[in-house]
Amino acid sequence: MSVEIGSVYSRIYRCIKCIPEGKVATYGQIAKLIDASGARQVGYALSSTPADMNLPWHRVINAKGEISQRSDGKADSEQQTRLLAEGVVPNKHGQIDLLQYRWQPSFEDFLHDMADDDEFWRDQPGIG
Repeated sequence: MSVEIGSVYSRIYRCIKCIPEGKVATYGQIAKLIDASGARQVGYALSSTPADMNLPWHRVINAKGEISQRSDGKADSEQQTRLLAEGVVPNKHGQIDLLQYRWQPSFEDFLHDMADDDEFWRDQPGIG
């Protein structure tokens, strides 16, 4: 699958690239930040991520603070391993404390991070 420049998926990928090491974001949070239709669209984008894209996909979790189950019904152990390596430690129930680990960029920081890619500005109504 090729990602069209300016597509919602492209904005989703750019947003996820902004999540710093040691922090997580929820599918719904990403959707809200980039004005996608919802959390599922973010999940669909992640499942369609090109293999050669350097994307910190493991930093996106569900609204309960859990690693979402995959189509086979199992949580992704690779995702848990990557998060642990970054210092994101779940509680004894397997949940990640969103108060502690949630990425919460200021609006200005978010715009600055997204602006590192000029395509973002071309996608904005009345700006590009």
